[in-house]
Amino acid sequence: MSNATYETKREELQTYFDRTAKDKWVALTSNTPVSRIRETVRKGREEMRNTLLEWLPEDLSGARILDAGCGTGMLAIEAARRGADVLAIDISPALIEEAQKRMPTDLSKGKIEFLAGDMMDPGHGEFDYIVAMDSFIHYPLPEIMNFLEALGPRAKENMSFTFAPSTPALEVMKAVGKIFPKNDRSPAIEPVKERKMVEAIAESEKLRGDGYNSFRMRKISTGFYKSQALELKRS
Repeated sequence: MSNATYETKREELQTYFDRTAKDKWVALTSNTPVSRIRETVRKGREEMRNTLLEWLPEDLSGARILDAGCGTGMLAIEAARRGADVLAIDISPALIEEAQKRMPTDLSKGKIEFLAGDMMDPGHGEFDYIVAMDSFIHYPLPEIMNFLEALGPRAKENMSFTFAPSTPALEVMKAVGKIFPKNDRSPAIEPVKERKMVEAIAESEKLRGDGYNSFRMRKISTGFYKSQALELKRS
């Protein structure tokens, strides 16, 4: 992957989630009342999280999971309740601090390790399952493919992620967003056409070589939340 591009985007995202959007993100991922617009985002994220959890086994006893871009830890907590040992990583120390505060007391110590850092660091080792919910949506397709090809060998079973599906409305929103001053807008979402994503995966010799020969998808669209889940499975 392009280290320069990746590092620049990581710094931008960390600044956004640690400073600009921390309080909004904490509220969005809690039961705190939010605006109607944010309520649609909250509902969509809940549906997406449930989808990714449905794609994992009900019994995860003994399984090791990477929650790449864990935010405040909601998916990690549910996976741990099924018995998984979860490494939950986020770029934002502020969100990791919030996730640690929300750690349920009924989960045994060590079931979740919350870590502020780089989700792509190979030093984190291998996992049975890798999940990246809305962690790739700020990157273009070539960068997403770099992520998948780098993570692929480290997932023993499968890996699931989401991308921002390209729609006319999203393309317009992206274009309009560029009008505003940089300090007044969130990091850009990079829409990806579903057909292009499927073609890129099919053409990846690296993914095929790692045994990823099948996949399934599900699109979630609730108001201002639009995201598409894709699970890559080893044959």
